[in-house]
Amino acid sequence: MVADTREQAQEQISELVKQLNGWAHRYYVEDRPIVEDYVYDKAYRELIELERLYPDLILEDSPTQRVGGQILSGFEKKEHEIPMLSLGDVFSKNELEQFDQRLSKMLVEKVDYSCELKIDGLAISLIYKDGVFVQGSTRGNGVIGEDITENLKTIKAIPLRLTEPVTLEVRGECYMPKKAFVGLNKKREEQGLPVFANPRNAAAGSLRQLDTRVTASRQLSTFIYYLMEPEKRGLRTQTDVLKQLHNWGFKVNLESQQSKNMEEVFKYIDEYQTKRADLPYEIDGIVLKADDLATHAVIGNTVKVPRWAIAYKFPPDEQETVVRLIEWTVGRTGTVTPTAVMDAVQLAGTTVARASLHNPDYLKEKDIRLLDTVKLHKAGDIIPEVSEVVLTKRPANSKPIEIPAECPVCNAKLVHLDEEVALRCINPKCPALVKESLVHFASRNAMDIMGLGPKIIEQLFAKQLVSDVADLYHLTFEDLLKLDNFKDKSANNLLTAIDNSRHNSGERLLFGLGIRHVGAKVAKLLMVHFKSLTKLVAAEEKEIAQLDSLGQVIAMSIVTYFNNTEVKKLIAELADVGVNLEYQGPNTGASVNNYFSGKKVVLTGTLDQLKRAAAKEWLEASGADVVGSVSKKTNIVIAGHDAGGKLTKAENLGIEIMSEQQFIEQMEAVK
Repeated sequence: MVADTREQAQEQISELVKQLNGWAHRYYVEDRPIVEDYVYDKAYRELIELERLYPDLILEDSPTQRVGGQILSGFEKKEHEIPMLSLGDVFSKNELEQFDQRLSKMLVEKVDYSCELKIDGLAISLIYKDGVFVQGSTRGNGVIGEDITENLKTIKAIPLRLTEPVTLEVRGECYMPKKAFVGLNKKREEQGLPVFANPRNAAAGSLRQLDTRVTASRQLSTFIYYLMEPEKRGLRTQTDVLKQLHNWGFKVNLESQQSKNMEEVFKYIDEYQTKRADLPYEIDGIVLKADDLATHAVIGNTVKVPRWAIAYKFPPDEQETVVRLIEWTVGRTGTVTPTAVMDAVQLAGTTVARASLHNPDYLKEKDIRLLDTVKLHKAGDIIPEVSEVVLTKRPANSKPIEIPAECPVCNAKLVHLDEEVALRCINPKCPALVKESLVHFASRNAMDIMGLGPKIIEQLFAKQLVSDVADLYHLTFEDLLKLDNFKDKSANNLLTAIDNSRHNSGERLLFGLGIRHVGAKVAKLLMVHFKSLTKLVAAEEKEIAQLDSLGQVIAMSIVTYFNNTEVKKLIAELADVGVNLEYQGPNTGASVNNYFSGKKVVLTGTLDQLKRAAAKEWLEASGADVVGSVSKKTNIVIAGHDAGGKLTKAENLGIEIMSEQQFIEQMEAVK
């Protein structure tokens, strides 16, 4: 319920933030959700609405501040007051015993240990002032790291406000869960991008994104395990530190254990070497720390590592097997991927007989051939991966694998765009692509065919009623009655929605074709310039590349797509069934008379006369780049009432500020 007064809004916002953060803590930190998703979503939407009406009341720890949106120009250097040391590694239990003996001699007594899992991620430092998160950085070289505060704010496991107003620095590990790693690599493979070798590399790459929205989408998490100056908090052991960190609201690894002797340490190692594959995150060993914090100062550090801690690295779970076949499969976006089919082996508790080789470049780099003996392991304990070929066992008559030139499904010529590592089939009638292309074509931002979802498309395809998007416009009433649960009304409604889509402006059709790199915004820019799809099809790469914000990569993708014979046939079919190929939007393309052309514009506050979506659409059609946050690169801020922090920042930076009425006058001037 929206508040009637500002005071009520402030109270409601405070209560909602507290409630939502509590639910999120249970979900992301304690892994114990206490409300259903729809309950959280309802409260979150209420908060968004209140913050929209009262932007100056937005709290620093509001969950809405985690979504990202800033485009960073780079990362500032951050010098660590106390160096972030790395750990020394050992690889056998015998070496661990030697470590224990050294500590016992130094301290002239037996040592209790804090045993902790060694998370395979990226070391981070977090600084809080009066309980509020103010700065975060990478380890870097241990002395100087990089300030990645804005990216760390997007990670839901990191509290923006602690349970107490304490000022402190903590350190820990940022990691990518196994499930998120698999999903990210699958998406990158479909997009023709290089895949990440392991979750650690994926986490590191995600933290160093200049677009905070990318980091926010990567589902990163953290474990915090170190507190600077714990003695000032009256803490005496590392076990106590972990408990206190948890009480303050940090996510700590609950698998840690206090051990009284090496026998207990070895049991811990054996237990987690067995459990390793079942954990939702990757570990590559265990960390042993002297539990008594007072001994840390007594034993001290070397230049690089603490003497009171050591990392035991697990031996790799790797097996040799023989490659019997290389299969080439077509993914939903047309990427053609090689897969090695091998003799089955046991890895991390499962039987493995197949491993993706990702793309032709990867296959060539590893030089994997038929009948090769290869070493196989699981990247991130989940994805089977060939680490190397055992060349001493290679048959004398082996030959490199031949890279296919034609699609293994439809025999169309494959393309290999310059910026991609993937081979790609772009035949719009390839059976492997048709279903997904139909789903995209009918989606809201494309042709917006209401009622035509994935399940209905699956039926249309299975019953051979459609083989490409043009076939949608040949569907009859009788055809639709063949579908499950379709009666007269539902058939008529879908036919009406399909017929209405014929009249969409041409940029929707262009976006709906699913051309690589051509999103809704690029499609709009292209159609504003070329006015018709027919002219765009005939355009040369150079002309497209010269358009503002496009460039060579997008131009090459468009020209390659439209040079395909089947694509040309598809465009002709769409024209024949009456689908509009012309741009029907406002004739406000970027020109010398357009004040907004080529400028970065921010819309903020509440607009009285215009709808924000319509204002944004007009600006983009006029050649402006509408962005979500104010920075030094912003040219204009269009401010409605209750504009809040963005307006203040724009004033401080000396950026041009335009009222809604002034904006409307500029719109009128270019009509």
